[in-house]
Amino acid sequence: MAGNNRNRDTIDQLYRLIANEEDARVCKDIPAEACQEVPRNFFLILGSNVLTKLGDLLISPKTVLAWLLSAIGAPALVAWLVPIRESGSMVPQMVIAAWVRRQAVRKWFWTLGSFGQAASVVAMAASVWFLEGYAAGSGVVASLIVFSLARGFCSVSMKDVQGKCIPKTRRGRLSGLASTIGGSATVVLTALLFWDRGDPTIAFFTVLLLLAAALWVIAGVLFAGVKEYEGETGGGGNAMEEALRSLSLLRDNVPFRNFVITRALLLSSALASPYFVVLAQKESDIGWMLGFFLLASSLASSLSASFWGWAADTSSRKVMIRGAAIASGVCLVVGTTATIFGTGIGSVWFYPVAFFVLNVAHAGVRLGRKTYLVDMAGGNKRTDYTAVSNTVIGGLLLLVGGLTALVSLVSDVAVIVVLGLMGFAGMLSALRLKEVTSD
Repeated sequence: MAGNNRNRDTIDQLYRLIANEEDARVCKDIPAEACQEVPRNFFLILGSNVLTKLGDLLISPKTVLAWLLSAIGAPALVAWLVPIRESGSMVPQMVIAAWVRRQAVRKWFWTLGSFGQAASVVAMAASVWFLEGYAAGSGVVASLIVFSLARGFCSVSMKDVQGKCIPKTRRGRLSGLASTIGGSATVVLTALLFWDRGDPTIAFFTVLLLLAAALWVIAGVLFAGVKEYEGETGGGGNAMEEALRSLSLLRDNVPFRNFVITRALLLSSALASPYFVVLAQKESDIGWMLGFFLLASSLASSLSASFWGWAADTSSRKVMIRGAAIASGVCLVVGTTATIFGTGIGSVWFYPVAFFVLNVAHAGVRLGRKTYLVDMAGGNKRTDYTAVSNTVIGGLLLLVGGLTALVSLVSDVAVIVVLGLMGFAGMLSALRLKEVTSD
């Protein structure tokens, strides 16, 4: 018992240090009985998020999986990676939310989703190790579909559990710390794995995938330890009927509709990244450049996420505006420069540095809109808001991805310019959103 008390005291001290306020045990917008469990839940959720973020970076469709499919002789399948990874977890979320909403305790959906992602990554490793060519590539893509569906359960339940267990004004720094720690760990791991190496072998990729799978298993175990009190439940009707009924939020709830429009326009910060890599590939040896892009992505998360997280606790709306402005600006600078001087601009660092700045901006956009969504919704609405938003955005992602593919037939530079203009429109849309963080 004394040991448990000492552990609790240590956790409380660490939490007060992170909260950085005298009223560290602030309990805004959470049930009263959950207040005493905030420090312990904070670190359990933090640990789970760090591990999954590290896993995400280890199997990034924009870098690692794209390189892997090329290495095993299935380059034509690369185009499907990012749309499946993103939209596959979003499109079914209204149906998933209807199931989740019926349960008073929802952490188990996240735990099972994490285990499902681990199993999917193991299936990727098996496909790469036992199959060849397009058979192996098809196995990776099929596993990614299952991975994305499992991720949908995590996405819906995480925001709801976080909203019940972590107070308002502490949620942004939780997400920021998770991104910072996960990004920093990935920097170290990337250096250890890729330093002074040639092209990675199939055995190397297999081990990398199995390592990522282990991270999701551990994350699921940690999240199962979160102390979540029972919350509101929504009716037990047909899941599809409830899902379709939830779409009325877009018609009836103006602030929510404006948020979804803003989020749709801000997709540009995510979609532009691969085209920076494509331009760099045309001018440089991809084997040499991959490590730099991985490090740029990791450093962007580790150096900027905590800053964005603390800022989001003050105003998540302003974080979206600033992130959108930076993302739009770097896209327009790169697009304009490449148009005037050509894609071989001269400096080998130009694209990696621009990629880094874009990922810093995307971290702000992503963290700002996540915090904004959690803070603008309360009670059972949080699950509905998350599900409707993600389902609509998942569909739009496929549509915008198809349109950018058409524009890319003209030139990759044209895609970057178009996405830069789209991001600028997203910034203007974010300006009209209402503040929600300090409510």
